Amino acid sequence: MHRPTLARSLRRTGALTAVAFAVVLAVAGPAVAHAEVEAEGARALDQNVELTFSAASESNSAGIAKLEVILPKGITPGDIAYKEGPEGWKFAPTSRGYTVAGPKLAVGEDAEYVVTVRQLPDAKELVFKTLQSYGDGRVDRWIELEDPAEDGHSHGEGHPAPRLALKPAAPGAKLVSPSPTEEPTTAAPSPDTTSGESTTGTSTPSAEPAADSTDGDDGMSIAVPIGIGAAVLLLGGGAWWLRSRRSRAA
Repeated sequence: MHRPTLARSLRRTGALTAVAFAVVLAVAGPAVAHAEVEAEGARALDQNVELTFSAASESNSAGIAKLEVILPKGITPGDIAYKEGPEGWKFAPTSRGYTVAGPKLAVGEDAEYVVTVRQLPDAKELVFKTLQSYGDGRVDRWIELEDPAEDGHSHGEGHPAPRLALKPAAPGAKLVSPSPTEEPTTAAPSPDTTSGESTTGTSTPSAEPAADSTDGDDGMSIAVPIGIGAAVLLLGGGAWWLRSRRSRAA
């Protein structure tokens, strides 16, 4: 009499286990979503490295329309070249990284694209924080940093940022010169400006030096009035001498 009861109990337990397992899968579904970056065999200081980014869709009502990446230290927007991605999507650099955006994807479709990095920095790991935008305005922020525990397992929750582990640099690998940046242009010096002199926007009239040696009214040389004055003094002195001599003779 106990066997039928035991059988029913086992069936009920099995049914409950199946339901519980299904619930766990349904609840864990969003948790397994992720954003990743991959580059097979990537080493520090490697040049022209292709990085493949993928971002899982977490929306049941809208498709992914844009991905914004914040670049890690050692990589600038000028070091990135867009290679391929979803049809119609375009690459655009920003002050802190770049965006890849275009027509929204189908609901539930993951986004994947590839870029080329001019040179990877000398680091053990790179973190690419990513903002994932949907056609309805929703934004998933893949920016959380996972701290590996002592047992080697990560306990980060939510939306961990894509991470890329790098192997040590190859022997002899060196950091290449930084990407060329556009420098502000300077105006060519004026032909009248001598070497070592700076222009201030005002010029000294060439006639000014001559003002020290000419009269301001008619341009007469200063030597002329001086000569006239000397002659007057000489004549006056001569006249005084003659008068004095005649007085003594009288």
